[in-house]
Amino acid sequence: MHTWFAKQLGDGVLAYAPKAQIQDLFPALFAAAGRPAAMAVFTRHELEGRLQCEVVAYFSPAAEVIARQMDAQACEKPFRAELDLLAGEPGCWAVLFPEGQSP
Repeated sequence: MHTWFAKQLGDGVLAYAPKAQIQDLFPALFAAAGRPAAMAVFTRHELEGRLQCEVVAYFSPAAEVIARQMDAQACEKPFRAELDLLAGEPGCWAVLFPEGQSP
């Protein structure tokens, strides 16, 4: 279980609804999973040649259930730079990015 997942949520304004949906889904699934430190969802604003930034949600491997509910796609582990924690415990950073950087 090492697969990360990503979902484009839309530009800054359009991303509010899917971000809220993730935040609504997370607590019950997090509790049911035993509150694992490795279960988290991050977001980052990415430009990638577009006129406006796109908010992308990154789901850790332990958050696969939520990722699937959000129709996220498998992806590489994101770089830690500029990620924001959307859902999960603050201790997840040390577990998921132990060197402060992704591979």
